[in-house]
Amino acid sequence: MRRQIGLIHQRPVPFPTTILNDVLFGARYHRLLERMAPVEYARIYLGQTGLWNEVKDRLDDRAERLSGGQQQRLCLARTLANQPQVILMDEPCSSLDPAATKQIEDLIFQLKERYTIVVVTHNMAQAKRVADRVVFMFGGEIVERGAANKMFSGPDSKLARDFISGRIG
Repeated sequence: MRRQIGLIHQRPVPFPTTILNDVLFGARYHRLLERMAPVEYARIYLGQTGLWNEVKDRLDDRAERLSGGQQQRLCLARTLANQPQVILMDEPCSSLDPAATKQIEDLIFQLKERYTIVVVTHNMAQAKRVADRVVFMFGGEIVERGAANKMFSGPDSKLARDFISGRIG
């Protein structure tokens, strides 16, 4: 189960190790490196997150020394290196600046062709930009769900309309 579901937290959680060891942590645990050199394996996933060119000469540096946006992309690379089926993202851009947010959102667009991605967010603008389907919840209950374009153009429930329009929340 740990290999099949990847989790990206609200704030990046780099491990207290090198960039290389961080991205390979789960892949080593799940024995996914047996046919490939560690640096080459890491290059694939750091490349998918746009981080390879930024860190290729610093793989032995501490992961926690990266910027917040780089740390979040490192955490995503670590998740992808586990070859999951589903990626859960809990407010993945809440602690990032606009440029880093755009990078993460661009990655979501690229990755959703290959992975099931569930993004939990209170940011309606972000949900509108990245979602194909939306589930609106309130108090732990599903209020409404459906195609993103329908939900953002005219939700059926008053509560969803009020939240999406910014009248509440």
